[in-house]
Amino acid sequence: MKLLIGEFVHLLSKKQERNTWILIKFFIALIILITIYSVLFHFIMVFENRQFSWITGFYWTLTVMSTLGFGDITFATDLGKMFSIIVLMSGIVFLLTMLPFTFIQFLYLPWLEAQARAKAPRELPAGTKNHVILTSYDSVATHLVERLGQYQHDYVILVEDVNKALELQDLGFKTAVGDLDDPGVYRKLRTENAALVVAGADDMMNTNIAYTVREISQTVPIVANADLDDSVDILELAGSTHVFQFMKMLGQSLARRVLGTTTRTNVIGKIESLLIAEAPAMRTPLVGKTLRESQVRETLGINVVGVWERGQFNIPTPETIINPTTVLLLAGSSDQFSAFDTKFGRDKKHRAPALILGGGRVGKAAGAALKERNIEYRIIEKKRSRIIDEHFIYGSAADINTLKKAGIKTTQSILVTTHDDPTNIYLTIYCRRLAPDAQIISRANLDRNISKLHTAGADLVMSYASMAASTLFNLLKPGELLMLAEDLNVFRVVVPPSIENKSLAESRIRSRTGCNVVAVCDPGVVCVNPDPSYRFSEKNELILIGSVEAESRFFTMYPDLRKINVK
Repeated sequence: MKLLIGEFVHLLSKKQERNTWILIKFFIALIILITIYSVLFHFIMVFENRQFSWITGFYWTLTVMSTLGFGDITFATDLGKMFSIIVLMSGIVFLLTMLPFTFIQFLYLPWLEAQARAKAPRELPAGTKNHVILTSYDSVATHLVERLGQYQHDYVILVEDVNKALELQDLGFKTAVGDLDDPGVYRKLRTENAALVVAGADDMMNTNIAYTVREISQTVPIVANADLDDSVDILELAGSTHVFQFMKMLGQSLARRVLGTTTRTNVIGKIESLLIAEAPAMRTPLVGKTLRESQVRETLGINVVGVWERGQFNIPTPETIINPTTVLLLAGSSDQFSAFDTKFGRDKKHRAPALILGGGRVGKAAGAALKERNIEYRIIEKKRSRIIDEHFIYGSAADINTLKKAGIKTTQSILVTTHDDPTNIYLTIYCRRLAPDAQIISRANLDRNISKLHTAGADLVMSYASMAASTLFNLLKPGELLMLAEDLNVFRVVVPPSIENKSLAESRIRSRTGCNVVAVCDPGVVCVNPDPSYRFSEKNELILIGSVEAESRFFTMYPDLRKINVK
């Protein structure tokens, strides 16, 4: 009864006035129709020399219109039977069709919506803090939530649609319902105590979100994604702490992986004074040597902490062979990397332009990054509106004549940048057949397609969602955790008591956990790359690199340690 009363009040609200009047008009029309039929029943019965009460007339009308048809009262004349048919047909329309629809539309559905609204959370518990507020649900949010879960970091996804919130709840996500531009919603989400607010909508809405959050707190970090270059300054003026252009970043990352143009180091991460960089081995004296033979640590003090081989990351051993396709992951200081560039760094111009398949935001960003490195390129684009200069070639990347015109037979590098994974897989297979020796770098929008793109022939696959999620997650734990790529982390801990006074070789950290010690730090002392004989003390802090699984094994094996949290 309370629910029915609540729904009646809901029907009388201003937002429902129009629907309420439609409902009232329907019932008035139905009552008038039943009354007319009851009066006609009375007169037709008089015509047949039969007498019934007015109550009986209403009784007969309702039984016929509802198709119950008890048969206790019937007409004998054709006129009466024709009237019965009319009453029966109108009853089917009004009582069996329109009445149920009206009930569902104006009573049952509002009741379901009220139930849904009651189930959908709109507020976080008092005392909630250090949580992440996400203002959109997309592939980036999915990846970020997964990583937050790995480190038991609280979060909430704010959505405006109740049904969407309930759907995400059923999938195991923590959600809240509310308008993205309502300050009251952010107060209920304890925004002033949040670790991060991620504005992931369009540029205009992200600006609104930033302004709204700043009404609640002037200190909470706000991260916004910008699609347009002009939006970066506006989002910063609105109060965003960090503004990223993830599509542009992806294009730059794809272009940065083009091999054969330079062997210089490229810094991709930093923990305090320790830098993490990549350096391709192609066309350097390192090719063909083992890490032991390369003498990189002994001569330059640089630690080779990992190797990328055709998109696959591995923790190296002294006997790991450096191939032409190997990309070294290095840990060291700025001066050490400068010494590496002096010894091994080379710049070599491409014999032919690099090919970029797709002239969207990612493709254009990749082209701009190649231009900055003085690398010639050609962008194949099938939309004329995107053709802007001589670097573009109009046509389909699936057309062999267009590919030949762009230089598929002589190019050394191909970047596949479309926003559609099936198209990227198709183009990767096609280009691998036409250019078996070329380097193919592909974009993946969904991580489940990464392995497919590798199988199709891609040397390297970069995930948009993974890259963006790693960038956002790194903001949460500065100095403690650095995500370099999908399933690859650099993290920082104090020395476990069980390996104090032991050497790095004696600790067997790499063989036991799969993590590699990147550096050892003392309070107030610059990080150093330890050699196997380095002996740990209780004051040391370790910086390690490994997969999420390897990191988990490390903490399982050394439960007596704690992470460092550098503010």
